[in-house]
Amino acid sequence: MNTGRTVFAQLLDLLPRRAFELAVRRYAGQKKLRHFSCMDQLLCMIFAQITGRSSLRETVSCLGALGARRYHCGIRAAPARSTLARANERRDFRIFMDTALSMITSAQVELPVDMDLRRLKIHAFAIDSTTISLCLKLFPWALSRRRKGGIKTHTMLDLRVGIPVFMRVSHAKTGDVDFLDQIVFCAGAFYVMDRGYIDFARFYRIHLSGAFFITRTKRGMDCRVRRRLPLERDGPVKRDQLIGLRGPKSRRLYPDTLRRIRYIDPESGKRLTFLTNHLTLDAPTIALLYRKRWKIELLFKWMKQHLHIKAFFGVTPNAVKTQLWIAVMVYVLVHCLKHRHGLRQTPNQIAQILGVMIFEKTLINQVFSEIHEETHDQENRNQLSLFD
Repeated sequence: MNTGRTVFAQLLDLLPRRAFELAVRRYAGQKKLRHFSCMDQLLCMIFAQITGRSSLRETVSCLGALGARRYHCGIRAAPARSTLARANERRDFRIFMDTALSMITSAQVELPVDMDLRRLKIHAFAIDSTTISLCLKLFPWALSRRRKGGIKTHTMLDLRVGIPVFMRVSHAKTGDVDFLDQIVFCAGAFYVMDRGYIDFARFYRIHLSGAFFITRTKRGMDCRVRRRLPLERDGPVKRDQLIGLRGPKSRRLYPDTLRRIRYIDPESGKRLTFLTNHLTLDAPTIALLYRKRWKIELLFKWMKQHLHIKAFFGVTPNAVKTQLWIAVMVYVLVHCLKHRHGLRQTPNQIAQILGVMIFEKTLINQVFSEIHEETHDQENRNQLSLFD
């Protein structure tokens, strides 16, 4: 009989316990619901995320049915539905936000760096947002349109390691450019964003901080060409210009020189026009950095498919933000698990396997290695022809 630790307990070893305890003290998390600790709340919510529970009632029912296995996972007792609901609504979401940010800081040092960015020795971040629709009757505070409700999660992704480093939740009607006011820009870093973030006053603040931005231009931008940079013959770059804004307002908001690059994607043939304040970096590298922005779209897709962030266990803003930040923690846990144990499966496969193997008392690397060997054997097994 195997008397080892469960896969869930081994996964929790990746949590920064010290940082979590400090966050609980900082925001007085133990003052309310003392019989149901913050750690119990966190473990219950992580369990719900990994196993794909769709509601508080389902989560509590499954925890109650586990019996002794629940204790071996580190969860002391199955809470009542009302207890878990009150904890999500009353305990400050910043407890979990600070814990997630501590995990992210460690992961930025630990996780492998993108090969292209390592070669270029560039720190790059992608900025974007995604909208989550909500029922207006249940979430009246999340009014986005006359008869629709929703929230918007503004996210900044570290393109070197592929994990989010900052997130802000707002009403769905909040403009994307407002998120730029919440960011402290690092000198020398690149910030890649789409056309929805074009605001020359905020771009000039990025420029004055010593950082660089890359975006796509809008049609009809009033500017004059100051200098044309040399191009490679028959290359994907068709135009590389240093420009100055001519509009009376835009010229006042951004009085310095900008760079406009016309690029044709060799694969799709799509014509793209980039705008940046970096005047010396070669144009193909600018196009490469913008192509890396697609990682943040994949992040949103992955979290919506594999984590529970489209239906919430509470209706208050605090409950919604708590669930979102715990989802970010689970996302980082999956990537750290893959790296530390050298797992060959993709993050998608790891999340799916964890959902069914979470209560097995087996070493994590052994579980995934056995699954990989079995899958490899099935792929290499001779298959008789169905049709002669």
